[in-house]
Order: sequence, then C-alpha cells, then structure tokens
Amino acid sequence: MEAGEDFGPWLARQLKLADMTQTELALAVDVTRAAVSAWITGRATPRPDAIERIARALKTDLATVHTRTTDTRAGLPVEWYHRPGHADGGRELGNAAAFAFDADVSVLARETCQNSLDERLTANGQPVRVRYTLHELTGEKLARFREAIRWDDLYPHYEVVREQKQKVGRVVDAGLRDMYEGDRLVLLRVDDYNAAGLTGDDYDDGRFAAVVRRQLDSHKSGSTAGGSYGLGKATLWATSRLGLVLINSTLSEPHEGRTERRLVGRLDLPWRRVNGEVCAGPAWLGRPDPDSPGAKVVRSWWADEETVEALHLTRKSGEPGTSFLIVGAHDVASLTDDTDEADDDDSIHRMHRRLVRALGKNFWAAMTAGRDRLPLLEASVRTLRNDVEVVPEERVDPSVVQPSRTRALKAFLDGTVVERLTETGQVAAVDVPLNLPVRGGGSSSLGEHRAVLLVTDAEDADDKQNRVVTMRGNLMVVSDKAVSGVLPANPFQAVLLAGAAAGPQAPFAAEAEEFLRSAEPPEHNKWGQTEELTLTYSPSAYRRINGLTRETNAAIKALVVRPKKGTKQGGGQLAPKLNPTSAKKKRRLSAVSMPVLEELDPQVLEGGAWQVIGEIRIPPGGHEWRLVPAAKFDVRSGPRPTIGWAEVTGVENCQVVDGVLHFSDGARSAKFRGVTDPTTHAVRTSLSGLVVELRTGEGESS
Repeated sequence: MEAGEDFGPWLARQLKLADMTQTELALAVDVTRAAVSAWITGRATPRPDAIERIARALKTDLATVHTRTTDTRAGLPVEWYHRPGHADGGRELGNAAAFAFDADVSVLARETCQNSLDERLTANGQPVRVRYTLHELTGEKLARFREAIRWDDLYPHYEVVREQKQKVGRVVDAGLRDMYEGDRLVLLRVDDYNAAGLTGDDYDDGRFAAVVRRQLDSHKSGSTAGGSYGLGKATLWATSRLGLVLINSTLSEPHEGRTERRLVGRLDLPWRRVNGEVCAGPAWLGRPDPDSPGAKVVRSWWADEETVEALHLTRKSGEPGTSFLIVGAHDVASLTDDTDEADDDDSIHRMHRRLVRALGKNFWAAMTAGRDRLPLLEASVRTLRNDVEVVPEERVDPSVVQPSRTRALKAFLDGTVVERLTETGQVAAVDVPLNLPVRGGGSSSLGEHRAVLLVTDAEDADDKQNRVVTMRGNLMVVSDKAVSGVLPANPFQAVLLAGAAAGPQAPFAAEAEEFLRSAEPPEHNKWGQTEELTLTYSPSAYRRINGLTRETNAAIKALVVRPKKGTKQGGGQLAPKLNPTSAKKKRRLSAVSMPVLEELDPQVLEGGAWQVIGEIRIPPGGHEWRLVPAAKFDVRSGPRPTIGWAEVTGVENCQVVDGVLHFSDGARSAKFRGVTDPTTHAVRTSLSGLVVELRTGEGESS
C-alpha cells in the first residue's frame, strides 16, 4: 500500500465521519469484528480484496484508500457551523481585535509578514518566503467561487448583518454592493513557505487553535518574535469586507499522520438572528466533528486537490507554511498616500503598489543578505484577474527600495564597518548603551546592553534623509524618525540594531530583546511606556529607553556634524590681541555630558496632585547644565498636554532657582522633588499617566 497516513488512524477517522461502527464495517466487508480492530490498531493490514470492499463500504474509490492523503467523501459533509448565541443573552457586535487596526493593505503586509518571520523554520538556514497574490474575480469565475464556499448558506447571515446600524453592517453592505452591482470580488492570498504551518490540535493549545479558534493568543515561542499581543492575525479579517478568511496549511509536524492540505474557514460577523436561530458571531467552515454533541461543531479537514483548487488555495509546493485567502479584500487608505490618484480606492493595481511599498519600508532589513548569511525573508507581490496575470510577480529588492540603509546593514553583516566616516560609501558603527532594569520593579540595573548604531551617507534614491530607524531581533523596522540638530552635516541614514539584532557578541542581548518587546504597543511601531513594560519592570522603566534615544542621537551627531568654520587668521587680517585680564571663555556643553533622568518615583497625593522624586545621572562635566523639569500627561498620540508645578525643590546635589535646576560642582547624581498643580490637570489623575522631561533653556528635551 502506498505511503500516506497510517492505515489504522485513517480508517478510524473515516468510520467516525461516516457514523459507522467497527461491527458495521465488519459486516459490510465480510470479516470479523476482531479483524477490523486489528486494522485500526495497526496489528494487521487488509488484503487487496478486503480493500476493495472497504472502499465500497465507505462509498469512495480505491485510490483514496490506497493513498490515504485525504478523507472520503462519505458521511459528514463540509459545511458552515455558526456559534450559537450565549445562554445569558450577551452580544458581541463585532470582533474588537479587528478594530485595533485599519483595513489597510500596508498594515496587513506589516502584520502578516511579521507573523511569517516569527514562524520561519530556522534549522535549514533558509529564508521564509512570503507571496502576496491579488486576484479579482468577475462573471462566471466569481459564480463558481461562491458555489465553492457555499454562498447560499452564508447569504442570509449577510443580509441580516447589513441592516444592523453598526460599523460591521456598513462594511458588509459595501462588500455586497461591490459584488452584486460591480460584479467583482477581490481575493488577497498570503502564502508563506519554509514556515511552521498551523500545527497542533483543532482545540487544544497550538498554532492552529491560536489562529483559528482564539482571540489574543499570540503563541509565539521565539525570544525574537515580533508579535506578542495576538492581535496581528485580526488584520486578515479586518481587511475582508465580508469578514471571511479561508486557510490551507502544510504542516512542519504531522497531525493525525498528515501534513498537506489542512483546510478550514473562519467567518467573523456580529451577533445576529437568522431564521429564528441566534448566532453569537463567528462561524467556521469545516467537517462536522463526530466527537461533538450531535456532530454540530466543525473542525479542519484534509481536503483533496480538486477542493483546494476550487477555493483558490492551491499552494505551489509541498513546503511547510500556510495560505490565508482574504475574501472581499479592500484598502481604506487615503488616496493621498498614492502617486496615482486616477485609481479608485480598491483598484488591484493600487493595492499591488501599496503592498510592495509597505514590504520594502518595513522589512528591507530582513530581506538583506550578508556575505556569509542568507536573508531572513523574501517577499513578492503579483496580481491576477480571472486567473490571468495583469501585474507580473514583483520581488521586493531591499537595495532598490532602501539603498543606503541596505548598504549599512550589509556592511555590518560582512564586517566591513569603520569607526569614522572619511570616504563616501563608508558605514560607521558605534556601540550605544542601553541600561537594562531588573524585572519586578526597583531602581537597580541588570546590566548594560550595547546596541549597534550604523551611519552612512544618504543617496538621492532615499525617500527621506537624516533619519534613524530602530529594530531588534526579527529585523522588522520598529520606528523611523528624523534626527534634529545635525546641521551642518552631509545627508545621512542611521540604523540602530538592538537586542538580538546587535549580534551574538552583544552583552545582555536576550534580556534587551525581552525588554524592548514589552516596550512596544500592539502596532509594534515604537519603543516607549506601555502597560506591559510597567507591569513587568517598573513605572519608570521607559526612562531607560529615553536614555537609549539620547545616546543614539548624540552618537549620530558626533559622527555626522561638520565643525563650524571660524574666522581664519592671517591673509592681511590682524589677529585680535589677547587680553590677559579677560574672563576665561566658558566651555561649550556637549549633548554627551547632558544629565539624564534615570529614575522617577511617582505618587498620587490626597487632592489629586502627582508627587515625583526624580533621580538624575550626571556625566562628567554635566553639572554645568541648567535644566527645567517639565510635567506632561502621557497620551497615545499627538502632543502631550503640559501640567503646571505647584512646587519643585532640590533634594540632593541640586537646588532650584526660578524653576531651574542648578547642580552641585562635580556631582555625579542628583535628586529633586516635584508636586503638580491639580488645577492644571486636563484629565483626572486616576485616569492618566505622567511623563516628566528635563528641558534646557533653549527648549531641547534631555
């Protein structure tokens, strides 16, 4: 018998699917009950004549029994299962996780590609390959696809939802009108290869259940994983106007003795009442599970190639990974983000361009190879209409989309960096310290991680210049910010590699990776104060990140700023006479010597005022700085509202004169105490966070 799933487990599952007992099969095949038991337990295999009778009993063909790469078509059919309404009458009018992101293909590319990076199989050293396929269906092709997904069973649910006065109802209504009035449906498939695939049981802990069954389950095992909230997968459903995603996974580890063509579908809709039946929200496309009461709950199934093709889920190889098909994909990003305003919002050509741009912007580093190292990622985009290619497959080339930054990272990977920039095209590398706190609170430090800063000349092809991008182990760009105060300087690009990205020689790399990961919000687009950071470390832990930012900016300035030219002596000019009695010229202060607010001990006083004790680290020469503490409300986006002080006093090695901190000569640390004025609070203290900054007289933040 040909290699496939072991005969015993396969036969046992077919009996469940056909609702047939071992005794009934024995009678149909004309063997004893003990013989059937021996087949199922693997103690024996049936003879060829018995295999023919087994095929007839299961209402399938001989090839299916011989290969055992798919289930028989007898018994329980593939169908939609809608979760029943809650017994207590509770209602969810949409998936809250999906509302965390915009239905934007750029956001989708960032989140899905990050997930594929996290699931890359590392043992073979090969990159994970991610392929995005836009496919517009019209006419007969659209009709056939609707039949494959059992559209007639779904349509009554959509009809009810489109009448609901909620956001999901409006989105569904737009999707239905586009399909019926515009005679078009856009499919967006995301395939990854050399990835783990959706391994594990349908219900127990594992990758499959985390993606298909659960919300807010990240199930990330690697220390360098980009995701940590379990929200990223929601972008798949958010990008679908119909809330529908179909999945085909090839597993890196067998499940039920199988690896290929594990299929399932998930529909995310709000609470609804359809034909008298109350549905809680989500629904799944699968084969009824004979182990569930009444075989109502469905589970994934092992599909045949014909079914996979009809659902537009055929993978190009048997390599492990997963294909997600977003049904009714759309892009709500504004047209001002595109150079071609002639296209409508959902033009597949425009969506193609935006996918390519987003992949290059966020993952150029992961796509960069070194002399002795393959890239972590390869990504491409192609676009079809009714199976005909309208935009050829376009592989994203990091050296084209990010030429300067790619050159910088490649020099680091190849070991060709220099200490100072003396020639065009060089890449300078310097270490930047990150002082790591201990877990569980307190002001003590775990140790000093040395992140790596790369600086190189900018090229004309760069979109924006004089910027620094940050990233950690998975090499996805976390932030991309302008560096101010660097004139006069040649245009440059800077890259900060922290955590595992700094290389195996970097001290405390794993600890830095964990620290920075907890400092990222769900969007993974910056390092700063988060609830996770506060709970894991301390309320003032984000100060360590502020310190990393200051050290990074100071190091960039030291590498790129050209000295200002003074007045040349000679050439007919008389040099000014020295006046021995003139006062000694004051030493110019450097950003490197600027004091750093290292720790902040906050407390809410009776009456609603914030009291803070700030501990300041003073580098050599830093005691000459005159700094002003500034209190602000912590907000997620936009400018932070300023709070007035009721009182600011010096506690140790400093005094306050007209609100300005004056440090004691030679002091290496200082403390101050501040109490806010509650009458200047724009938000109740109990509902807000506080940020304290040290500012210079010129308004620069320290």
